[in-house]
Amino acid sequence: MAQAALIRSIHPDDMALNKMYRKISWRLLPFLLLCYALAYLDRVNISYAKIAMQQEFGLTDAAYGLAAGIFFIGYVMFEVPSNLWLARVGIRKTLGRIMFLWGLASTSMLFVHDNTTFYILRFFLGVFEAGFAPGMILYLTLWFSGKRRAQVMACVLLAGPVSNIIGGPLSTWIMGAFAGFQGLKGWQWMFILEGAPCIVLGIVAYFYLSDSPAQASWLSAEEKQLLANDLEPLQATKQHTFAAALKDWRIYMMALIYFCLICGLYTVSFWLPTLLRDAGVKSIFEIGLYSVIPYVAAIVAMTINARSSDRFAERRWHGAVPAFLGAIGLVLTGLNTGNLTLALCSITLATSSTYAAYAVFWARPSIYLKGTAAAGGIALINSIGAFGGFFSPSIIGFLKTFTGSFATGMAAMAALLVIGGFCTLALRLPAQSHS
Repeated sequence: MAQAALIRSIHPDDMALNKMYRKISWRLLPFLLLCYALAYLDRVNISYAKIAMQQEFGLTDAAYGLAAGIFFIGYVMFEVPSNLWLARVGIRKTLGRIMFLWGLASTSMLFVHDNTTFYILRFFLGVFEAGFAPGMILYLTLWFSGKRRAQVMACVLLAGPVSNIIGGPLSTWIMGAFAGFQGLKGWQWMFILEGAPCIVLGIVAYFYLSDSPAQASWLSAEEKQLLANDLEPLQATKQHTFAAALKDWRIYMMALIYFCLICGLYTVSFWLPTLLRDAGVKSIFEIGLYSVIPYVAAIVAMTINARSSDRFAERRWHGAVPAFLGAIGLVLTGLNTGNLTLALCSITLATSSTYAAYAVFWARPSIYLKGTAAAGGIALINSIGAFGGFFSPSIIGFLKTFTGSFATGMAAMAALLVIGGFCTLALRLPAQSHS
């Protein structure tokens, strides 16, 4: 009887709205999650190839760190133009173009034979992928209201840990199983088999996605109107121009926060296999299996934190506290690199906490920015913040080569997470942004 009373207490419009959002979610989120997971995998799978490349042509930690980070130079240079172009031509053409070209660039990594070719191909991979992440975030704002935004963003941003859960064992298995096949090294086959699916998905995206709800043939007229009504209060708030967004200090504060989070995320993404090897794991396949553990924990942390953030309509503390915990995890990782159990526990704390903060972060700028500022503003935040993807591996690689230890580099990245946490608490946005 209690359940029946609860059902009767739900307004029919709310039931229809929830049904419509479930339909949209099942249509869009799994596909976008798959695309983003492959994008993420293609930018971090060099962490598994690194060990073989060191033996192949003497790749140093400093050279690897620079190559890992140089991806983000090309990425940052073309991020804003790509997203502004998306606002003109639509998501189908933009994502189709991005995925097709980055698939070609990722596959071309098989031709790496020295540091120079490594740098060049990583740079162009960043150029071709530019615009994907902010474009996807912008796209989701067309389909989901602000009060649902953290969970929706978290669902797609699960691509990071999901790609590592699948990518670790998959990459190491390919490297072992295909070594020597058709005269190619195992790491070369890894780039081929993990890059080619992106080319196919780029073609599929053009035909599968709809540029806007109004163009979605799979939504009924009633559902389109219901969605428009639910989004209208959000769209009716203050509109921004891109020029005004460039003068808004909050945009740069959010970019700083994102920079700090990205530094923490890519500390683990680019160095986890090396950390596990230094902790005593010698088998490349075992390294792939152990690397799953931190990312399983990250999925759980992201989901719980995002749901809690939406439930309480609170973003600041849900972003800051995990950032502080991530900093503690990085410091402990640097101090325990020789002990597998302690190192793995520390890495797991750092990974899950930083991803939990990351999941909540994008709910704020995606609601705050409206009008023509949304495309360029979100890309601006992402491009400035994504520079952390260059800074983090480069600094850690340099410090590891200079000191022979990860401790200093981990401490530096931990300090950035602390700064990001305090900036998150200090930044207050208008009430509609669930600050």
